[in-house]
Amino acid sequence: MITVIGAGLAGCEAAWQIAEAGYHVTLCEMKPEKHSPAHHSDDFAELVCSNSLKAARLDSAAGLLKAEMELLGSLTVPCAKATAVEAGGALAVDRHRFSKMVTEKIRNHPNITVLEQEITKIPDAPAVIATGPLTSDALADEIASMCGGALSFFDAAAPIVTFESLDQSRIFFASRYGRGEADYINCPMNREEYEAFYDALIHAERAEQKAFEKDSFRVYEGCMPIEVLASRGADTMRFGPMKPVGLTDPHTGRRPYAVVQLRKENRIGSMYNLVGFQTNLKFGEQKRVFSMIPGLEHAEFVRYGVMHRNSFLDSPRLLNSDFSLKSTPMLFFAGQMTGVEGYMESAGSGILAGKNLVRKLRGEVPITLPRETMLGALSRYISDPFVENFQPMGANMGILPDLPDRVRDKKLKYGMLAERSMAALRDALGEQTDRKAVKA
Repeated sequence: MITVIGAGLAGCEAAWQIAEAGYHVTLCEMKPEKHSPAHHSDDFAELVCSNSLKAARLDSAAGLLKAEMELLGSLTVPCAKATAVEAGGALAVDRHRFSKMVTEKIRNHPNITVLEQEITKIPDAPAVIATGPLTSDALADEIASMCGGALSFFDAAAPIVTFESLDQSRIFFASRYGRGEADYINCPMNREEYEAFYDALIHAERAEQKAFEKDSFRVYEGCMPIEVLASRGADTMRFGPMKPVGLTDPHTGRRPYAVVQLRKENRIGSMYNLVGFQTNLKFGEQKRVFSMIPGLEHAEFVRYGVMHRNSFLDSPRLLNSDFSLKSTPMLFFAGQMTGVEGYMESAGSGILAGKNLVRKLRGEVPITLPRETMLGALSRYISDPFVENFQPMGANMGILPDLPDRVRDKKLKYGMLAERSMAALRDALGEQTDRKAVKA
């Protein structure tokens, strides 16, 4: 008997993959007995905050992700296409019809039994836990205990930009006082630039929090939003994350008035995060204000900063790239709990978790997708021990390896990346069909 906990997009995909492989699945869902603060419908795969599953075109991160999922036998992507509504270049759906269609397919599958009950204990393996960012307190406590407390309950993330989009003429690499390697990118500001930035930041519009997040936010002083820190005084940032001590700007030969530091977000150095810049500003405001930072005038933001309730694992320390738990290889996690962010990203992780559980049951090697694919890059990101201060990540072109030659036209570049990804995925699926596990 295989158990899947959670009938969101990730859980439904995982259960579907396992059932389609001929195994019987018990899909556990606490609705309608109990709802999370964000959920209202009794149907599965509920979309709670948007009906848009983002761009449909292949030469976009979201479109590429969905194309890969279809090739892997997705349940949710065909349901989304069947319930689509007009939305320009995006795949938007009738939320109720979408959830209803997924629910009917799950309930009508002969290998799936639905158990409408809250699960408060971690099930015996083999199992997939896909309980989402608002996992019930009892089960979250169990997971945290099993994982040595490595479970976050609040997502406090700084923006992430691509290295390629930075203005190299305005930044410099250095560590304070020259200690160690020059690991940080430094964006120096003079007094005039700092004061203009400060004024824009404290007057920028903030995102409204949901009622169930406000209490958590008030006690979360460990990662104070940069705009809250700035509001406590004009120089607070200069004595905090923007302190210039120990740094000399090679362009002027002097210590800057203030400095914004960027740190590698991934092993290959294609993405950098703004150190200490966790924020609750609206996304458009982040683009406007943070583009005032020298070197970031034309920065491509692959993720904006967020401050919201979100239960997720310290996945690089806990999970393998196949979404299994390192300490319990037949126990898998899927969805936003693993650190992927977004509806389709969660569903994609459910596909891989389900397929890989089946492959392990059969004694086969788990699917390891090429890093050139969107799902392969995401699975590597959530399992990469290089990543410090792990924060969730959605699909974006910045996590893919660069092309051999630089392509300045973004549309052309993204199209080439997408073509490479699909070709790599087709090759990988062909190669792994008959591979068997190598016994230790």
